Amino acid sequence: MTTDLPVVRLVDIRETPLDVAEVLAALADRAAGGVDVFVGTVRDHDHDQGVTGLDYSAHPTAMQRLVEVAERIAEKYDVIAVAAVHRVGRLAIGDAAVVVATAAAHRGEAFEASRALIDELKASVPIWKHQVFTDGTDEWVGTP
Repeated sequence: MTTDLPVVRLVDIRETPLDVAEVLAALADRAAGGVDVFVGTVRDHDHDQGVTGLDYSAHPTAMQRLVEVAERIAEKYDVIAVAAVHRVGRLAIGDAAVVVATAAAHRGEAFEASRALIDELKASVPIWKHQVFTDGTDEWVGTP
């Protein structure tokens, strides 16, 4: 069974909390035998230092770059559906910062596509992390 829905189903950068159920709903398809979801969360440490929270900032071109990444994954892998949502603004420990997911006829392709999606997103979408450590120091990650 094939689907008439677009492969890239949900791509967004937003300041509001991310919802895994929204991503799963966007990927729902009767032809999918496997859906793989990755949720990146804010952890309480980095580089052996405690983290109190962080801010994500996006370049004005970030949304277009995220769309391009999702489209490349959709072209490269035999997937039925692709979704990628990233949060910006102030995030607390435990908050979801990014949710990526793919649906495919078989689990192996979904696993591979989701890993490639998050790896390419992290490498090429201009979203930067400013994290604040418990000792009062801070660090920018992913800036040019």
